[in-house]
Amino acid sequence: MSGRIPPEFIDELLARADIVEIIDSRVPLKKAGREYKGCCPFHDEKTPSFTVSPNKQFYHCFGCGAHGTAIGFLMDYDNLGFRETIEELARRYSMIIPEAARQGNSSERRKQADLYGVLDLANQHFQRRLRETESAKNYLIERGLSGDVAAHYELGFARDSWDDLLNSLMAKGISSKNLETAGLISSNDQGRVYDKFRDRIIFPIHDQRGRVIAFGGRILGDGEPKYLNSPETPVFHKGKELYGLHQALNAIGKQNQSLVVEGYMDVIALAQAGIENVVAALGTATTSTHIEMLFRRCDEIIFSFDGDRAGRQAAWRALENALPSMRDGKQASFLFLPDGEDPDSYVRKLGHDVFVEKLHEKALPLPEYMLSHLAQDIDLNRMDGKAKLAALARPLFNNLPRGTLKALLMKKLAEITAMDEQGLANLMLDQPKQPSGRLKVTSSNSKKYNLISKTLTLLLNQPKLGHEVSNLAYLRVLELAGMDILSEIIDIIKGRPDLTSSAIIERFRQTVYYDRLCELASSGIELGDEALKTEFLDAINRLHLMSIDQETKKITTGSTKLSEEDKMRLRSLQQERRVLKN
Repeated sequence: MSGRIPPEFIDELLARADIVEIIDSRVPLKKAGREYKGCCPFHDEKTPSFTVSPNKQFYHCFGCGAHGTAIGFLMDYDNLGFRETIEELARRYSMIIPEAARQGNSSERRKQADLYGVLDLANQHFQRRLRETESAKNYLIERGLSGDVAAHYELGFARDSWDDLLNSLMAKGISSKNLETAGLISSNDQGRVYDKFRDRIIFPIHDQRGRVIAFGGRILGDGEPKYLNSPETPVFHKGKELYGLHQALNAIGKQNQSLVVEGYMDVIALAQAGIENVVAALGTATTSTHIEMLFRRCDEIIFSFDGDRAGRQAAWRALENALPSMRDGKQASFLFLPDGEDPDSYVRKLGHDVFVEKLHEKALPLPEYMLSHLAQDIDLNRMDGKAKLAALARPLFNNLPRGTLKALLMKKLAEITAMDEQGLANLMLDQPKQPSGRLKVTSSNSKKYNLISKTLTLLLNQPKLGHEVSNLAYLRVLELAGMDILSEIIDIIKGRPDLTSSAIIERFRQTVYYDRLCELASSGIELGDEALKTEFLDAINRLHLMSIDQETKKITTGSTKLSEEDKMRLRSLQQERRVLKN
């Protein structure tokens, strides 16, 4: 785990970052009063409900509920980790993350930085070898690839040698340990080290930022395995990366569609034919992470797999992993190719126009594919056959988010099974789970809870109000859900009077309070500064009165005879109450 980044550094980073500029570079925004509006990038909509507040440095979508800070937006939109996001913003604003932040495990951070450098040197080596090797160039020409496409995807070649890459990189000062960690060399039982990739066309794998993180290799002649991939490393996790995504991002955004295929050559052959919105999974099933990455950038995914048994299995796994992401406005389809064909061979046979036509005409929408696949080998003329179909569909339906698609599928399944739609829904669908990380509100405490929520909302809309609270002692002792977070936020504001709402919320990212604070900060308040201040001071005053009542009750409950000290304290509390009431 990386060293902890000081919260003060994150405060300063957010003070320099302009959330409007950051979001507008990815999602077009227009000025709307004191805020900016645009269409939400996290769900499909025609009327803009996505707002960005330059004052709070916070975004909120009134359609799907997405909300957060500049850090949260980049994490969700660019699919970055927290640390990667901080590093990206720090580079953008020419800030250096304090060395103290790296001391928790500085060796791991240095190791990752070193690995990117090692992999880049390996990529340059492989590209150089391709330029020098006629047999490798002729192979690509025979596959119909142009030099421009080979250069665009940075294709390379690994010689039929046990130590060509090893010797080349060690001559540049790279240790064998770093080469092994980067997944470039292996060792046998006798301790001999050797190049992992030999006599192969090399396909460098890039992350979304364009850094080389791994390689795939296709053997040039006969031999097994036909394709070889880098192992998992500190910078490469195949379930989180897609081959060709970095090169395809622009086309995916323009076409609002992505095409998912199975292999490296499928991606490159389609790009050669002018179909550039193409990616491939890396020797694994298409995961839910892959699908979310794509749906953040487009509204439609088409899966094009071989028509053989393995291709159909891959398609079904993709469907299962896609279900939780099938929000209204998102679409997924499946194109199965004829036996013996893959996208590489099929597009070379048909050409660009016919292949695209097949995508649009022959691709089976996810709902139809799901029901037809489930109904295979089931006799729907029998009652127990219909019951079996409903049983098979149940876990899939429960993975679909609530929305129009789920309702329409339920209606269709009710028709097929000849059941009452509501009765079928009652049998099939799980009861919604209580959301975690939220304070539970009951009828007995709802008014008090709402007061805390109101106070936090006012404070997050205008953080400088925290300076109006002169005495925090009574807030800290008040036994009321949410008081701990309220008093802590006021403490933070008193220590850093210049903090924005987004900086305050970021302090609680790894806590159960984060989502709730985001919701409260998203609440619009139609009040001027003075009216807002009056409301806040009134709320604080009421909390103070509740604290007095709580202490009074503790002193008087169960006591038949009060001590002189208790009597004095009660008189003091009564005086406080009179002052607050006036």
